[in-house]
Amino acid sequence: MSIRQLSVTYQAQQDRILLRVATADSREMRLWLTRRLLRGLWPLLRRTQVEHGPDATTPRGAVATPEARQMLAQARRQAFLQRADLETPFQEGASRPLGEEPMLAAEVGVTPLAEGRLRLGFSESRGSAPHRAFEMELDPSLVQGLMHLLEQALGQSQWQLPFAPAADAPAAAAEDEPQARPRYLN
Repeated sequence: MSIRQLSVTYQAQQDRILLRVATADSREMRLWLTRRLLRGLWPLLRRTQVEHGPDATTPRGAVATPEARQMLAQARRQAFLQRADLETPFQEGASRPLGEEPMLAAEVGVTPLAEGRLRLGFSESRGSAPHRAFEMELDPSLVQGLMHLLEQALGQSQWQLPFAPAADAPAAAAEDEPQARPRYLN
């Protein structure tokens, strides 16, 4: 599956974050991410980005120090933000394999892959009823994009998680409009 676009928006009415994934073949997956889920996912994404990112080892194969890996992760983030297209509106997919209603993600699996790639697997639990699941692989730039969009949504959520930006942080203050526009990754 080739990911064409990501959208992450905080939905105040649901008190959830809506993750939308559009693929090159015009499919769209919609997932609700809850505060509880993000309490575990966000720190794991940050740690995985630093420890297993494309710069986790030096050219000679020696392991970089934690401080060096953190600095490299920050440099990758800045480089991503300079070239990312965060303005093109999200284009809905023609089909929704998970159904019309967004899947409520109850469990997430994070698997680091070679060259800084990351596999994320989401599933819902509905007791004994059949449940939906979705898995995607992200290259390093999509990991950066997803984290950036999640950070913005967390800032808008006012969930006051220890790792979330404050609602009046620069990411949220950058929005000129009273009702913040959704941001997209193309």
